Amino acid sequence: MLAMSCPAVILKHMLNQSAPLDRMFQALADPTRRAVVARLCRGPASVSELAKPLDMTLSAVVQHLTVLEASGLVRSEKAGRVRTCRIVPKAMSLAERWLAERRANWEIRLDRLGEYLAEQVEKSDHERKS
Repeated sequence: MLAMSCPAVILKHMLNQSAPLDRMFQALADPTRRAVVARLCRGPASVSELAKPLDMTLSAVVQHLTVLEASGLVRSEKAGRVRTCRIVPKAMSLAERWLAERRANWEIRLDRLGEYLAEQVEKSDHERKS
């Protein structure tokens, strides 16, 4: 019974960890939201400032900002009639860490492949000389 519950607990933990990452990548999948994030990386901006270069209504921009806020990438605060948005740098570290882990894994695999291919070339050269 314990053997059956342990994998379930691990799976549940993994699923709980992936939900924020899934929301983040979903938010970044849209080019408009990536443009907003890029703009906010330069500093805070009001919703109307963010909407200026975009070819869409202010309410459409607000919907994109809602997705970005739900992902944890952006935070906003309202002062009077102005809603100011800013990037949450710590949120990006989750995606960076996930990408770095994948990159490290692939670099190891590609190094192994390179070593294998070099051995095959060396072996082939040796066989031709013999």
